[in-house]
Amino acid sequence: MTFADLFLRVRQEVDRRVRNGDVTVRRLAIRAGLSQSHLQNVLSGRRSISAETADRLLGELGLTVLDLLNPDN
Repeated sequence: MTFADLFLRVRQEVDRRVRNGDVTVRRLAIRAGLSQSHLQNVLSGRRSISAETADRLLGELGLTVLDLLNPDN
């Protein structure tokens, strides 16, 4: 797995949780210290995700990198 694959999984997990209604883009952006527009651009693929942003988002969602590597656990 590459870092690009890992960042894609972060984006997909955030998108899944937004679509399921678990969290809103606005609420997650605020909690992660990001602007709503930045997060929307990340989710749409218009902006790439940095390691720092990925860490913030995972932390706010209560996830770790291991959760993304082993999604069945």
